[in-house]
Formats: sequence, structure tokens, C-alpha cells
Amino acid sequence: MNAENQNTLTQVKLVEVTDNHSDQRLDNFLITHLKGVPKSHIYRIVRKGEVRVNKGRVDVKYRLVVGDIVRIPPIRLSEPGEVVFVKQNLRDALQNGILFEDDGLLILNKPAGYAVHGGSGIDSGIIEALRQIRPDAHFLELVHRLDRDTSGCLIIAKKRSALRRLHELFRTDQVQKTYIALLAGQWAKKKQVVTAPLLKNISKGGERMVAISQAGKEAETVFRRLQLFRDATLVEASPKTGRTHQIRVHAASLGHPIVGDERYGLDNINKNFKNKGYNRMFLHAETLKFQHPATGDLLKISAPLPQQLQSLLQHEESI
Repeated sequence: MNAENQNTLTQVKLVEVTDNHSDQRLDNFLITHLKGVPKSHIYRIVRKGEVRVNKGRVDVKYRLVVGDIVRIPPIRLSEPGEVVFVKQNLRDALQNGILFEDDGLLILNKPAGYAVHGGSGIDSGIIEALRQIRPDAHFLELVHRLDRDTSGCLIIAKKRSALRRLHELFRTDQVQKTYIALLAGQWAKKKQVVTAPLLKNISKGGERMVAISQAGKEAETVFRRLQLFRDATLVEASPKTGRTHQIRVHAASLGHPIVGDERYGLDNINKNFKNKGYNRMFLHAETLKFQHPATGDLLKISAPLPQQLQSLLQHEESI
């Protein structure tokens, strides 16, 4: 699509997926092919069934395979020159938060408070901002996700080959992840393995929720106590599987939800901690350990705990 096509209605397009886009999520594929179209509009046309893959309806999370035929409906494109606006504080956080980078991937220390990608009412996120501040980058794709209020290690692929290999490592649980979390209350145990299966569902308010259910997918998290405080417990959480909201739900199942977790925590406890200065969920993706997708060398990357969280811990009364 060149500049002459901007602000005009295109015809229906049928695009065959080649090896270059194999294993790419449908939403990222459409974002690439419909430059200038707001992310919210792209999500809407998929949800309404206007976008089809092999003549059938699919979700934005669908991963394309070679030979798929993607139907892209007529759509009005944005005015030329419309760009994602990246606030200066996010721009600085991304530029200063690179923990590792080479030709195939980069690992960011993601700041809390930002979604990793746009959609579902969010115009843009970390990946859109990164593409904006790196206009010469030909390929930048999220390898995995972190919740909006979670900080820490986030992998971005810079090559299709790296993306495929890293997806394989995540799918087969070959990426070791370690999180730091502050749990509400005093957790008496030093270590516990939680193996409760998790099922995604939708609450009455339309909010995405995850619940423990025998009908769900297997999930395993190892919790280790690091420090005991009068009102809270600092723990290391190592998820052996990668389910949505896994650590948050498993922590809540222990009777000690993560401080600041507005979805699975307790309102009165969160309010008490907010009065002490805790303005975010205390969950941080501290360490990633995996084989480099190109060299096979073992990579271990760590993101320091944000200074705000470190300062808050210093004021907690230890036991």
C-alpha cells in the first residue's frame, strides 16, 4: 500500500501467508499490512468476522501457517503521516531499559503501567512505541507477554527465525522464569509447589479472569520465601508453565494474594498498602534463562527491582 492509497477505500484483498509470516499472530500480521489503521479498528474487524482465514472466523491470537489465505476487507486508511505518539517518559524507559541486545533479539526491562501491545481499548503499547522510536528496524515482534502492571524482563525478536525458535522454547517450557512478588500477610512456609490447574473465563463485568478448575490446563508454580515482614512476605515465584495470570492466581490460592493485585487480591488489604505508597501490583519479572535461538549458548538476563519497590521494602518492618 503506497501513499496514493491512503484515505481511500481498498478492495477486498486475499493474501497468502508465506514462510516470512509463518507462526505470526493474526493481529501483528494485520498491523503490518494495514499501516496507519488504528489497532482498535483492526481488533474490531477481526471480532466482527470481517477478517477471515481460509474462509473461517479466527481470533486475533491465531498463529498463521504457510498457505493460509487471509481475507482483508475494504477499509479506510488513516491520513498519511499519522504516527503513534510516544510519551517522553516511556521513550526514556525503553531507551534506557535495554538489558541485552544483539542481531536477533533484545530484552527490555519493561516499566509497570504499560500494556505490551495495543488493542482492547488501548491505542498503543510497548511494541508499538518501540517500533516508533526505531523506525529503521525491519522486524520487531513480541516473543511473550507481561501483564500491564508487571515490570521486568520482556523479550522482543528482531528476526523471524529468532521469533520461531523462542516461541518453541516457550511452548515447551524451556525458558526458566523467576519473578519477585510481595504477598499480603505472613506466609509461614519457606517453599511450596502449587499445581492447581487454571481455566480462563470471562466475569460478568466483561473482565478477563482466570480460575482454578479441574477443567483447566495444568499449571505449576514454585514459591520460595525470601523475607518475612510484619504485614507481608517477599517471595520468589518460578512458574514452570506459562499460563495467563498464573502467579497471581496461585498466590491468591495460598491465601496470600500479591500486594496491589486489584483483580485477584483483597480490596481492604490493597487499600492499606496503597496508603503506604504501593501504587502498583508488586510483581516483577526478575530473571530469564534460556538457550540463545541462534548460538545455543545459555543466556541468563536479570532486571533489577524498580527503585520505587526497593524503597518501599526498606520501610517494611522485618521479622
